[in-house]
Amino acid sequence: MFDKILIANRGEIALRILRAAKELGISTVAVYSTADKEAMHVKLADESVCIGPPPARESYLNIPALMAACEITGADAVHPGYGFLSENARFAEILTEHGLVFIGPKAEHIRLMGDKIEAKRTATRLGIPCVPGSEGAVSDETEALRIARDIGYPVLVKAAAGGGGRGMKVARTEADLIDAIATAKTEAKAAFGDDAVYLEKYLQKPRHIEIQVLGDGKGRAIHLGERDCSLQRRHQKVWEESPSPALNPAERDAIGGIVSRAMADLGYIGVGTIEFLYENGQFYFIEMNTRIQVEHPVTEMVTGIDLVNEQIKIAAGSPLSIAQDDVRFDGVAIECRVNAEHPRTFMPSPGRISSFHPPGGLGVRVDSAAYQGYVIPPYYDSLVGKLIVHGRSRTEALMRLRRSLDEFVVDGVETTLPLFRALVRNSEIQDGAYDIHWLENFLKDAPTE
Repeated sequence: MFDKILIANRGEIALRILRAAKELGISTVAVYSTADKEAMHVKLADESVCIGPPPARESYLNIPALMAACEITGADAVHPGYGFLSENARFAEILTEHGLVFIGPKAEHIRLMGDKIEAKRTATRLGIPCVPGSEGAVSDETEALRIARDIGYPVLVKAAAGGGGRGMKVARTEADLIDAIATAKTEAKAAFGDDAVYLEKYLQKPRHIEIQVLGDGKGRAIHLGERDCSLQRRHQKVWEESPSPALNPAERDAIGGIVSRAMADLGYIGVGTIEFLYENGQFYFIEMNTRIQVEHPVTEMVTGIDLVNEQIKIAAGSPLSIAQDDVRFDGVAIECRVNAEHPRTFMPSPGRISSFHPPGGLGVRVDSAAYQGYVIPPYYDSLVGKLIVHGRSRTEALMRLRRSLDEFVVDGVETTLPLFRALVRNSEIQDGAYDIHWLENFLKDAPTE
């Protein structure tokens, strides 16, 4: 087991990793920018190192500064959390070259799944169902028009190196497609330094279903069920739940089996998430995230398995301690991402939290690094915390969520709490009758409080 882990992140995920490490008896090192000097993970870590000024490129993305922090503190492993350098294959390689362990997948798998075209080819080879579309990047408009005619409109133009909705455009006609390719290429070049785009069939009313996997890199992998992440705004997840209201146990077992066998064949190590669009009983692969997910707590709540704990133990060389038959799914969990944003415009609202009172009680979990008096800096994401509830049934989970949202107090900044209070009272949400477009439509004409 590791002696000391450096946590190359900030906010709630840094605190989450710190807690898992302490429960394993491992010393922790927090890194922080000058904007995060008073952050909770800095206060609770065994050691802390300032790695630069507020801009992420000069601190949390500053690989030389992180390597220096490892050397100064004698850390033998680095946990990247999510975001920042968590899916940076070169960072993983540099750590390995310096005799340190990257708590995550092999660099080759990060690189493979970071290229959306190669990821899709790999998924097809491994037997994972994919959305119909181009086999690789489209070379010109003529090829794109031919493929679109073959698979039928509407089609989706996607950046090969993309994510978070950037470089993604819908085309419903040939004229739309030509414009969409030009716009997507420009966005992709600006955001990712790579203007390669590919085409996929655009599904009309799909749900976003993702499968959590865990592999030991020794030919064993298991799945921990699905999360439904269909409630999204501009391709950003807002509300996640497990199990999905749309799936039955047979469907879960079938797609989970396909995914876990594929990850075993790949020799995948650590946690990962295979994301699908789901429509009319069919799953279509869209991407793989080679890191811990923001929404991992819902899986932990329904399985009782500590994903970060398992991630650390596997990175330290331990084989999987859980067999597929050991995984049990109990009840329903729902997560709301509470952001420091206006609940309708979603404009960021950084500033000082004057009052902070998280909810509690049976089946309620709040993952947050916020506290009364904490200043949310304007330099990073606006996540205040994640509210996760668990119930024996979806009805119980929804009622528990409603009660918890009414208890949750965050004053001094705008938050998305009013939005969630409206969602939990909506009849279509209560019925589980939503798809990936539902929230955008709701926001156009529904009050938030």
